[in-house]
Amino acid sequence: MTHTQTTLSQTFTRFFESEKSGAVFLIACTLLSLALANSALGPAYLDFWHLKVAGLSIEHWVNDGLMAVFFLFVGLELERELYNGELSDFRKALLPIVAAIGGIAVPALIHFSLNSGTPTQPGSGIPMATDIAFALGVLALLGSRVPVSLKIFLTALAVMDDLGAIIVIALFYSTGVSPLYLLAALAVFGALVVLNRLRVMAMTPYLLGGALMWYLMLRSGIHATIAGVLLAFAIPFSARAEDEHSPSHRLEHLLHKPVAFIILPIFALANTGIVIGTDWLQDLTNTNSSGIIGGLLLGKPLGITLLSFLAVTIGLCRLPGDLNWRHIIGAGMLGGIGFTMSIFIANLAFPDQHAVINASKMAILVASLTAGTLGYTWLRLCCKGPALTLSTR
Repeated sequence: MTHTQTTLSQTFTRFFESEKSGAVFLIACTLLSLALANSALGPAYLDFWHLKVAGLSIEHWVNDGLMAVFFLFVGLELERELYNGELSDFRKALLPIVAAIGGIAVPALIHFSLNSGTPTQPGSGIPMATDIAFALGVLALLGSRVPVSLKIFLTALAVMDDLGAIIVIALFYSTGVSPLYLLAALAVFGALVVLNRLRVMAMTPYLLGGALMWYLMLRSGIHATIAGVLLAFAIPFSARAEDEHSPSHRLEHLLHKPVAFIILPIFALANTGIVIGTDWLQDLTNTNSSGIIGGLLLGKPLGITLLSFLAVTIGLCRLPGDLNWRHIIGAGMLGGIGFTMSIFIANLAFPDQHAVINASKMAILVASLTAGTLGYTWLRLCCKGPALTLSTR
């Protein structure tokens, strides 16, 4: 069978290479955080993140402040994919959209089935997320062995997965909502959209408005990081794929390296300081941890593969010519790398429950490491030789 060569845009190629490097740095920061937390410096290291600055702990500033910038970047990525990327063509977008739905629903159902009616039921959102940096980082290790279409499919899947996680956070992990502050935040968003429609291309009004919207969201009870996503869609975007003058395009390029090499590593340092006690293996067998591990290791590949197979079988969408079902299974395995978003949701699911959060994070790390290893091994065995030549237009 003759396959049509798939090419990657310069934007996607830069994005993919940056994700690969960022994943390596993220792993290093995670290992450093674990080492410090379990050393003689552990108490001082953990206490540092709980120091108060302007009324909030440093950890709170990281998770609500810096991660709002991360969510802004995710929103810009999503916008690019919707306008110019794999999600811009509805027929092409259907497969990763369907796969993402399966990869969100099945892991959540696995966790919910084990924890329904218990205090750990809110953790059902934890195994829903895929860490795009780690998943693409593992895929990048395989180089030209894997088809280009698989890299595009996994990227689009992970971006849609992030969108699903954002919706879940907004709907299920917001508490004590203040209608007044929420309406004020939405009014700021509306004003920014008006500036967009008036084609105001200067970045400053959007960034100042975004900062105000973040503060109002923080006070509203809706998680403040949602302001980052709303800001992304208020910033003017060009329909031309390589338009370097679009404010959205410029901001995405400006944020890419700081997000990959500063924000996410700081998040890892602040959130993976897990003290590994003598009972850590026992903690992995409780219903919450079992739901997280089962959701990421079983639910992700099952949901992604089965829903994709169903959609292709009934003719809703089709596989790209250079992909087969072994590739989709491998992508499903890599989808089980939860890490950043899973840890983020764990913090929201169990506020002020340190022991449960600690056990949840341990389960996330174990599942993510296993998923990455299995996905890499599976794809390495399935993709014996070089696939398509990666070219840039």
